[in-house]
Amino acid sequence: MRRSNLPAELNRFVGRAAEQAALAALLGTSRLVTVVGVGGVGKTRLALRAAAGAQKRYGDGVGLADLATLRDPDLVAHAVAEALGLTDHTPRPPREALKEHLSERRVLLVLDGFEHLVESCAPLVRELLAHAPGLTVLATGRRPLRVAGEAVFPLAPMNEADAVALLAERAAEAGAPVFPKVPVLPGVPAGPGAFTGPGGTEAFADPGGTGAPAGPDGTGALPGPIRTPSEVPDAVRELCRRLDGIPLALELAAGRLPLLSPEQMLHRLDDRFRLLADGERGALPRHRALRTAIGWSHELCTPGERLLWARLSVFAGPFDLEAVEYVCGGRELPPERILDLLGGLLAQSLLSREDTPAGPAYRMLGTVAAYGAEWLAALGDTERMRRRHRDWYMGLATWCELEWFSPRQAEVAARTDVALPHLRAALELCLELPEDAHLAQHLAGTLWFAWAGCGRLAEGRYWLDRALALDSGHQEARLKALWVLGYVAILQGDGTAAVAALHECGERAGSSGNALAEAYATHRMGCLALLTDDPARAEELIGRALDSYRELGELNSNVLMGQVEVAMARAFRGDLEGAVVLCREVREICEERGELWTRAYALYVLAYAAWTRDAYGEARELLTECVSVNHVFHDLVGLVLAIELLALVTASEGDPAEAAVLQGAAVPVWDAVGVRLFGSASFAGPGELCEARAREALGAAAYEEAFREGRGLSLDAVVERALAGRRDPAGGGAAAPRPFRTGRSAGVPGTRKPAGSPTGKGGEAAG
Repeated sequence: MRRSNLPAELNRFVGRAAEQAALAALLGTSRLVTVVGVGGVGKTRLALRAAAGAQKRYGDGVGLADLATLRDPDLVAHAVAEALGLTDHTPRPPREALKEHLSERRVLLVLDGFEHLVESCAPLVRELLAHAPGLTVLATGRRPLRVAGEAVFPLAPMNEADAVALLAERAAEAGAPVFPKVPVLPGVPAGPGAFTGPGGTEAFADPGGTGAPAGPDGTGALPGPIRTPSEVPDAVRELCRRLDGIPLALELAAGRLPLLSPEQMLHRLDDRFRLLADGERGALPRHRALRTAIGWSHELCTPGERLLWARLSVFAGPFDLEAVEYVCGGRELPPERILDLLGGLLAQSLLSREDTPAGPAYRMLGTVAAYGAEWLAALGDTERMRRRHRDWYMGLATWCELEWFSPRQAEVAARTDVALPHLRAALELCLELPEDAHLAQHLAGTLWFAWAGCGRLAEGRYWLDRALALDSGHQEARLKALWVLGYVAILQGDGTAAVAALHECGERAGSSGNALAEAYATHRMGCLALLTDDPARAEELIGRALDSYRELGELNSNVLMGQVEVAMARAFRGDLEGAVVLCREVREICEERGELWTRAYALYVLAYAAWTRDAYGEARELLTECVSVNHVFHDLVGLVLAIELLALVTASEGDPAEAAVLQGAAVPVWDAVGVRLFGSASFAGPGELCEARAREALGAAAYEEAFREGRGLSLDAVVERALAGRRDPAGGGAAAPRPFRTGRSAGVPGTRKPAGSPTGKGGEAAG
């Protein structure tokens, strides 16, 4: 199954036919192609177009890593892993996980906007290409990577014909056609952007392209001139020349055509060029043209739009209206005016609107944001706005932590994913300022649900280690970060780091009288005991923590997960009936709260119990829900446990071949998690029994063949197969499983404030 995260085109791709063909040819012969050019020349758009056209050649998919929003060079490998859909829970460096993941795959990786991270990006690309013969890299930046074997593709500004076509297209979209009706010249076929009337005797300019013929690739691109040069008004041609054919400058100009004629725009451009000629004599004409267009757009904005433009420059990725109202609002920009001002910037192509998994959002191009950042610095307001930006996203993290234990859990996961660039920026700011070290510890701890619940253990470990390396002087913030670090390290299979963090947390909490932090440290030590085959010790420690939670009134996903962990310990000790009682109680509470993540683990235990009494249909239904939920949240631990148990259920249903496929499919997932089955004999039981039954039924050769088939499946393909329902071994169809339920959404009175919020009394998670 091919995977691609390339965005859909929001408007038509115009021109660049020769460049498209040349870049496509280069991708066919070179494993590293870098598109270089000045800001605003269209590098990203052309690269994405080329990647979309080439994706059928890459059986394992295409991944886009947007590096333009990244500031920390140490996160480049994390960003690439995320772009490729690689979730790795192990403590190994992300680049090692990438090398292993890509070693036998045929993938196209698009690295967009790397120039400010070239010192980290170039060695990573060099290493990946050396270890992954099926990998091709298409990069965009203002300079080459300087890696051996790199094919550099210099992207020049548009030629005049393409520039005119682009200006016409975007002007028509803005409601300002720049071409009059014109007669068709005898013997001249209607060109792109022209509409031929009845009988083919008359054509009218149609820059919007509703009647235009398709481009050479059949997608409706506009590769050529509108009609003949005589049809293009002189002012339009001159405007395109003065803007040096730079697409971003042309699009900004098109956004102003509803208000100004081409002649008026030329006059204003003349004034801007004279100013720039005095102030930037050493600048290249192309840089001056783009800066002129942006600066001239700035001049044409209202004072409110200019101020909002400057303040928006602190956003590191897509942002929504609520965030803008808080971060950018104030006495000079009342929140009630923000929406209209955003609309003004959007109409001028200074912002773009996009749909994200968390809802509609806005984005500002890096070149435009950089100009706004200069104005913000000139106003002396950069640090204040960065702090406001940080405060908003710290508040969002606190809200997400609370709502994780609610019917909004899936929404929380989506919002966290979209907000990740901003959360990184907030963490980076906290770490830059010594007086804010406690905020870094607090935020890294508050995001425990993103690290442990949404498959970002490696990045969580990175931020927690950095935050805890600082002496914040704030005990509660440090305690929270410590137990979260212990939790993350346990899931990564790093018991040494886990014990060190949890021991410090327990010692500090005990001496300071922080009973809640002490309970969390005790709980996670019990979790470590469970995974190291000491179920009696696990039940004792986690039981003690649960007693403390009850005394303190703590109820959240972590608390319920502790109850599931006690159930697992009881099951391993032979008390399956007691385990079922606990997990049914957890399921009931989760359904009352609309909680999915912990519920999936409870269903896993209940599925095992159903299997022991030969209720295979019930077990399959429960495991189907587990797989669905864990895949949504990128929780590989829960996912692989469910797949392995599903394999045993499948073998018990009489389909040993499919069971072997599922067992093979679990292997690469375990590789991403870390030590297989945590090195636990207790967790290994179902898999060992399944293998024995399947081998006996199939024979060694047939078992190994099915197992290899499973190992070759992508994660999405594994999930699709697991969700397909019971397979008829004789070749019949599969019964479709029921979709997983989100449970009732009734609220429960007395919900705690997020214990980790700056205004809360505790330093722990409210899940």
